[in-house]
Amino acid sequence: MIDREHKLSVVRQAKLLGFSRGSVYYLPRPVSDGDLALMRRIDELHLDYPFAGSRMLQGLLRGEGLETGRLHVATLMKKMGIEAIYRRPNTSKPAPGHKIYPYLLRKLAVTRPNQVWAMDLTYIPMARGFVYLCAVVDWFSRRVLSWRLSITMEAAFCIEAVEEALARYGKPEIFNTDQGSQFTSIDFTAVLKKA
Repeated sequence: MIDREHKLSVVRQAKLLGFSRGSVYYLPRPVSDGDLALMRRIDELHLDYPFAGSRMLQGLLRGEGLETGRLHVATLMKKMGIEAIYRRPNTSKPAPGHKIYPYLLRKLAVTRPNQVWAMDLTYIPMARGFVYLCAVVDWFSRRVLSWRLSITMEAAFCIEAVEEALARYGKPEIFNTDQGSQFTSIDFTAVLKKA
């Protein structure tokens, strides 16, 4: 873009292109030998502890006698493309004491809307934890009838999604879930029985 051999000055070329002068003359700093050694060690530790974030890695480095700040470790991790692997939440965990309902869809031909609705809960990884998405889907049309987001896996946001779907589309013949604790709770099943 910028031609240093051109008859127009570099400053004039930068102005015409809408660049700042500083960006034209900017040269990235090379990574220091100390940072290279630190990055190598962070990489080794990440292989041993893939769930460790910058805070834990800093503690491990400190234990080895390498004094460095947490933000510096985080910066180097970002530069290397390293992220901690977080445990995935189990969204289908049944609650002890909740009733188990029979599976009604085996060998069932779904031939019309509102015959079978399904509801599921999934998680969306975010920068600081997870957001949970709950959706009600009509199995025939594959249409999402209602959905809700929550930062907790409590049954309340699932109940809101079901109530909205029932209010807008009526009652299905069969309501299918994975029978996780949210879907077998007393409050959730009461909404379905009342419909």
